[in-house]
Amino acid sequence: MTFDMPRGGPEAPWWDRKFETGRAEYIDRPDSGEKCHRALRGLDRLQRLTLGYRTVVRHALAQLDGVDSPRVLELGAGYGRVAQRLLDRHPTARVTVSDVNPRVVERLRAGPLGRHPRVTTAVLDATDIDAPDGVWDLAVCATSAHHLPPAGVAALLREGTRVARRLLIVDGWRSPLLLAAAPLMLLTGGLPHAHDGVISLRKVYSSAALYALAARCGAPVRLRTRFAPPGCLVAVATRPAPRRPGAVEHHDNRARHGHRAQHDG
Repeated sequence: MTFDMPRGGPEAPWWDRKFETGRAEYIDRPDSGEKCHRALRGLDRLQRLTLGYRTVVRHALAQLDGVDSPRVLELGAGYGRVAQRLLDRHPTARVTVSDVNPRVVERLRAGPLGRHPRVTTAVLDATDIDAPDGVWDLAVCATSAHHLPPAGVAALLREGTRVARRLLIVDGWRSPLLLAAAPLMLLTGGLPHAHDGVISLRKVYSSAALYALAARCGAPVRLRTRFAPPGCLVAVATRPAPRRPGAVEHHDNRARHGHRAQHDG
């Protein structure tokens, strides 16, 4: 199965294809050293300044509404800010904080989250999650999906909806207009952060791309997307409930008209 597709979606216009880049961020380069750390610190400052963490937690709590003592998995946790805020806002939530980088997980274990009674830390690959089906109520992947190639995002959609009842993806909104935020990135993290921030905006996936990848990920994944201020794409992915024996099947006519009929915004 091939996933050679523009990040603007299968029918992305020429200008969107020109906008895309394959250049690596410092965060994705193991040899970047101090520039990687500075880019991460800048990203953390920017998320706090623009209330990005609050946006992720608000949408996560909405997905957990009505769930007693929810079990949450954070993928690509970084500094663990989302997990910490979620624990503060939900007194009974239990959170597994994970990252594919063992050094990141070691840092989390050595910090406040590692001592929290409702936290488990783990080294996990979001594209190949080493866990049984349905372990968590919600899996959260915040500002990380654009680091993955299309095949990796397809695997994330498949794996995230396998190990959790719902998968929440929050990333940047694909628009050249958001490049106007570059000066703010420069102020919050210097050149390394501005470098990574501009590349991130050129690598984020559009709603059309996510719908296409969900349809080709090898699992029956349903997807809903929407725009959230100041410039976020919010996607919620689920698996359909198993059919009961003898149940009458109802067809959703919207599915026959492509992903646009399923967009929330």
